[in-house]
Amino acid sequence: MPDLTEKKTTAEIPEQRTATAAAKPEKPRSLGSDAWHDLRRKPIFVISALLILLLVVIAIAPGLFTSVDPRAGDLRNHYLTKPNYSHLFQADWFGYDLQGRSIYARVVYGARASIIVGICVTVGVTVLGGIAGMVAGYFGGWVDTIISRITDIFFGIPLLLGSLVVLNAFTSRTVWSVVFALVALGWTQMTRVMRGSVITVKQADFVTAAKALGAGTGRIMFKHILPNAIAPVIVVATIALGGYIATEATLSFLGIGLQDPTISWGIDINSAQKVIRTAPFALFFPAGMLSLTVLAFIMLGDAVRDALDPKLR
Repeated sequence: MPDLTEKKTTAEIPEQRTATAAAKPEKPRSLGSDAWHDLRRKPIFVISALLILLLVVIAIAPGLFTSVDPRAGDLRNHYLTKPNYSHLFQADWFGYDLQGRSIYARVVYGARASIIVGICVTVGVTVLGGIAGMVAGYFGGWVDTIISRITDIFFGIPLLLGSLVVLNAFTSRTVWSVVFALVALGWTQMTRVMRGSVITVKQADFVTAAKALGAGTGRIMFKHILPNAIAPVIVVATIALGGYIATEATLSFLGIGLQDPTISWGIDINSAQKVIRTAPFALFFPAGMLSLTVLAFIMLGDAVRDALDPKLR
């Protein structure tokens, strides 16, 4: 006669395994994975990220969106002719400017200069300011004093005014000269943010333990402190990127930034101010595209800040 007790015990084994697997705690997520988990559920992040992705695609491959030469002017295309909104993605969709050039084509190609300037300046100030701030915050003492005083000197120079002075030294003002001017004067904010973050992190127990185990300075700074101090810098850099794009447009509008034949929204806004009463659309479209781009990066920065800041959870 079969042993019913043995069968019962055998039948209960899968159930016990299932219960044990269910009771097993989940693996804790890192700050990055936890932030990404929150970001994916924020509509503001999804909208801004998709918009920025579209702008990047436009900057990389403007030919996908228009086949019109943005520099080809034809005075037969009068700027007083109203835009033809039924001609989607065609030359007269946004109308023409004073020189008979397609406003739509120039809006599309103008994204390239703005995106390049914004990204390159953000990377430059983050690297330069991050290294200076990390060195100052970690070593302290006279190293911190020297770097802080130099930072204060540069911080006292207004970014826009200082850029005007620096760019006047260039005979030919291209994208890279604008990037140089903004990086040379805009690294101070990142330095202060990184310095404060490093001072907080270096007092943590895991840093003390790493020192006790004989870890070198470079390993402690880049393996232990940097990953835990970079979050505030990422937030500030994301928000500041939109500001650098606006600064580039302002410099180009004032005639001291990018110059022809480079296509820039700021240059087009400057040209359109002469006909703002008779042809306001010539000003509206490049200015609207600029505002939309800056807004997208600011929205992205706000979403990243909320995800990385534990106090806002």
